[in-house]
Amino acid sequence: MSARSRTVWRTAAAAALLLGLALGAGGLGTAQTLHRSGQSVQPVYEGWSPNPDGTYTMWFGYMNRNYEEEPHIPVGPANYLDSGPEDRGQPTFFYPRRQFFVFGVEVPADWGQDRDLVWTVTAHGQARTAIGSLWATWVVDEGVWRANRGSDLRGRYAGEELTNQPPAASIVGSTSISATVGEPVSVTVAVADDGQPGPREIPRRPRPPVDPLPNDLPIIGGPRGGGGGGAVDQNRVSPLDAYDTGLAVTWVVHRGPADVAFDPRVTPLPREGGQVTAAARFSAPGEYVIRAAADDSSYLTPADITVRVAAAE
Repeated sequence: MSARSRTVWRTAAAAALLLGLALGAGGLGTAQTLHRSGQSVQPVYEGWSPNPDGTYTMWFGYMNRNYEEEPHIPVGPANYLDSGPEDRGQPTFFYPRRQFFVFGVEVPADWGQDRDLVWTVTAHGQARTAIGSLWATWVVDEGVWRANRGSDLRGRYAGEELTNQPPAASIVGSTSISATVGEPVSVTVAVADDGQPGPREIPRRPRPPVDPLPNDLPIIGGPRGGGGGGAVDQNRVSPLDAYDTGLAVTWVVHRGPADVAFDPRVTPLPREGGQVTAAARFSAPGEYVIRAAADDSSYLTPADITVRVAAAE
């Protein structure tokens, strides 16, 4: 394929993806059919950022078009990345709707702008892809993180010096533990941050009216989520949870056959950080990767624990 053909193809694919995401995540009007289950999972390329050693990180998220179904799609023919190992740390458990900056893939300094990294996910027989590249238009900074996560609408900060650094997060104790179905296990993460951007007021933007979801479909989201009237909080790791203090930890499932009950699921922290302990309770046996997402309302930093869960005797 020529460079011109590749450019046209990429542009058309990006336009089609944006249109599909707008229809799937935007308005909840009567012209749209909403589905509890049975729909595809669309990988999303969020953009790339440079690393101090000259390498680059390509960031991916996804749009699970279902409002209730949480597919488990193991790494393999239905969930893989090309251009190297098929396992690049991608999720295998997919929360409903749009989830942002779920994982990053480091690529070498000589990757080049004309080389793509493609993530493919197949759900219900529908294969969907996200195409990552190092095009300059895809570079992300703090403004893009905020805008993409719904925390700010300004995108890149024109002429503003960006000094905020992502939080640091590490698991306290072993990063590989065992558990039993139905019995809680304690998990602890240590988080540190530079205190930026600090506490923030929750935006008071008016919410447009929406129609109730069909069949009394429950609101899906975090403790702040929903907003009533059938609105859906799409962010499983919501920047709003960090607004009060400037920092929060949210526990999520990154890989595994079923959702996990965390108590508490979200914990605000002082803006400089601290330790968070939660109880994780599993409903099904299998191997899981559970994640503590440290969030300063702009950046997310993950810390993962592998948990091998045995059936109850």
